[in-house]
Amino acid sequence: MTMKKIVMAAVLVSAACGMQAQVVVKHLQPNEKSPIANGVWAGDTLYLSGQLASPVTAADAAKGTAAVYGDTKTQSLSALNKIQALLKEQGLDMKDVVKMTVFLAGDPAMGNKLDFAGLQGAYTQFFGTTDQPNKPARSAFQVAALAAPWALVEIEVIAVRGK
Repeated sequence: MTMKKIVMAAVLVSAACGMQAQVVVKHLQPNEKSPIANGVWAGDTLYLSGQLASPVTAADAAKGTAAVYGDTKTQSLSALNKIQALLKEQGLDMKDVVKMTVFLAGDPAMGNKLDFAGLQGAYTQFFGTTDQPNKPARSAFQVAALAAPWALVEIEVIAVRGK
């Protein structure tokens, strides 16, 4: 190979490397005081932080009653509804979810056993339906406990904006 061809090849490789696009990263802050982001965009991929259920019944300090969060199915539905709302805020939908990770704590009402059927009962309302046939890759794990002592379910997802 002549020196001219070697130099030309080096120039072409150098130019191709310099043309690689930089990935834009954007953090979705729920508020200034939160220690974590609700999610992070990296290019066309959105990584949502784990979502816990909202209370079915709010705590009542005057009556001294704690909030009620429900069983695994109820908490799964709540977390999935929160995920759906966060996706919608970003111009996405459940059909854009490509990966889901579910963390399940044992339910004290079931002898601290995993309620996988409860999770599935909620999951199948969002994925694999006539209206939304897409199903993400999914992993589910039983954990000793979640960050909130009442939590039975935490769900995180990765979604991709299609082109």
